[in-house]
Amino acid sequence: MNSLEQIMPLTWWAILILGAISLILLIWLIVINSKLSKFKKAYLSLQSFMDGNSLDRLLGNYLSEVEQLRKGLKDSEKRIEKTEAKLRVSVDRTELIRFNAFENMGSDLSFALALLNQEGNGVVLSSINSREESRVYAKPLTNGESSYHLSEEEKKAITKAKSKDIVKI
Repeated sequence: MNSLEQIMPLTWWAILILGAISLILLIWLIVINSKLSKFKKAYLSLQSFMDGNSLDRLLGNYLSEVEQLRKGLKDSEKRIEKTEAKLRVSVDRTELIRFNAFENMGSDLSFALALLNQEGNGVVLSSINSREESRVYAKPLTNGESSYHLSEEEKKAITKAKSKDIVKI
């Protein structure tokens, strides 16, 4: 006979070991059930807010709003690109220089008017006034330069117009 069998028969030992394992498993099951219960409470509080909206419905609404905003943003970007393209070629730099073309005239009735876009393209208009007549000249400009002869007043108007601090697009 074995020493364990002298204390208690082997079947009782097996029952005792199975009982201990069952007790350990029961304690483990209670701990897991408690954690699961806490998780369910947290999940339910996350799922429904005070107003009763479910998280899934709320997220779905937010996703559709984000998609609408993205579409609106793309539309706005297209419109802005078109507007910027128009602005680049539109006149946004001007300068007017008044001067006395003839010494015997009493005031600065002559002028040079530079009209430029952001790229320096445009026109310079000049008006020469005398007592008998007034003449107006228009000279095209490309990058602030003209293929026609420019007077000092026209050059000054172009230089001042080009130096204006305009935001580049």
